[in-house]
Amino acid sequence: KLKITVNMKKYKIIIIFIALIMFTCFTYVYFSTPTSVYKKKIPRINQNEKYQVTKVLDGDTFQVKINKEIVTVRMLGIDTPETVDPRKGIGCYGKQASDKTKEILLKNYVTLVTDSSQNTTDKFGRILAYTYLEDGFFINKYLLEYGYAREYKYKVDYEKRKEFKDLESNAKKKKTGLWGSECGGK
Repeated sequence: KLKITVNMKKYKIIIIFIALIMFTCFTYVYFSTPTSVYKKKIPRINQNEKYQVTKVLDGDTFQVKINKEIVTVRMLGIDTPETVDPRKGIGCYGKQASDKTKEILLKNYVTLVTDSSQNTTDKFGRILAYTYLEDGFFINKYLLEYGYAREYKYKVDYEKRKEFKDLESNAKKKKTGLWGSECGGK
């Protein structure tokens, strides 16, 4: 009878240990993911579809209407200086980048193209996409070429990274936009 009691105690300890590991994993995943990802299911995008831009939030983020739902899009591979993050303040050339994006996108229709090497959404639930106007104008590329944005890599390289790094490098050489003297060339 003593042998059975000892074995039962071992099994109870193992079960408690497994339960603690599962609880820890669940807690980590739950609290490390923004709540917006849990609350809102992101609609699938069709890369052959045109979506109306309803609002530009800043130089690299805007909203579109997909299936009667407003969805936030973050342009893939670029980062413009901040204009809306209260923790960071307005970055040098941020207002110009935001204004240029508004000028180009607002009330237009865009095609959103995802990159197979990246997640479809970022940690904030925003769709990550290359953004094209109806006439094929590639806004991510334009913002880099004219110094409104810098190249930005997420966790892994994306398909157009080399092209984007070259565009950024050329803008730096020409001292264009945020690479000009107004921002100290940084």
